[in-house]
Amino acid sequence: MSQSKPSIVTAAITGVLTDPKQTGVPVTPEEMAKEAKLAWNAGATVVHIHFRNQTPGMGHLPTWDPEVAASIVDAIRAECPGMLINCSTGVIGPDLSGPLGVLERVKPEVAAMNAGSLNYLKARSNGTWAWPPMLFDNPVEKVEKFLSTMHRLGIVPECEAFDTGIVRSIDLFRQVGLLKDPLHVSLVMGVASGMPAKASWLPLLIEELPPGAHFQAIVIGRQEVWEVHKKNAELGGDVRTGLEDTFYLPNGEKARNNGELIDALVKTVRNAGREPTTLAETRAAFGLST
Repeated sequence: MSQSKPSIVTAAITGVLTDPKQTGVPVTPEEMAKEAKLAWNAGATVVHIHFRNQTPGMGHLPTWDPEVAASIVDAIRAECPGMLINCSTGVIGPDLSGPLGVLERVKPEVAAMNAGSLNYLKARSNGTWAWPPMLFDNPVEKVEKFLSTMHRLGIVPECEAFDTGIVRSIDLFRQVGLLKDPLHVSLVMGVASGMPAKASWLPLLIEELPPGAHFQAIVIGRQEVWEVHKKNAELGGDVRTGLEDTFYLPNGEKARNNGELIDALVKTVRNAGREPTTLAETRAAFGLST
């Protein structure tokens, strides 16, 4: 089955806080549309988006301004007609007005739905924290609010799981009626305090998914990410990469843009004996009308 099932290819073209002055990640609507088009031409049919402040000198900071979000989404849709938009919704604390306002304004086809809480940690080699310890809080009442809005707007949730207990919680959400088919689950690997970027973990994680769930690996890191993508493609998963997740190509060289990363990912899919989904196949997989 995994050798014939096509794979949805998602491009995550910019991160939350990555400084564009240092890395060249896109920030403005024009830059975001250009990078989405490179990924689209390379075989991606979904683009995952974080929105950045458009004030000069502030482009590395996130924003939930609905009009900024709309300007970015409109630019991408104009450049890549039909490409599915997947909006981030990650926010710390109980105030969801920002991400919910963005969902109401741009009505993406898909939105990330963080399915559980994680102590977001990283340590430096000198024994100090890389940043102050932070709780990425996603209690059930927060998940319920996001899912209620997504269901009302016809947005498909993409359930992001940073740890094994969160993976298992997704089926519990399904059992109590908060989630419905088709289920899409992202196994987030490579965050220092979450699941490691190890291909050997994939079969065990996939065993814990609800029956019939679509899955993809979101892999954060350097060259180690490509072994995980290879195994994930061989196991029948959908795939995602981009400058949000890694700056490095399989040969260790730094990618110049998102198109190069998606091109390498599509080759990984094809080396596993599979093909990227067409736009119609992608929409069908998310339960969207064609």
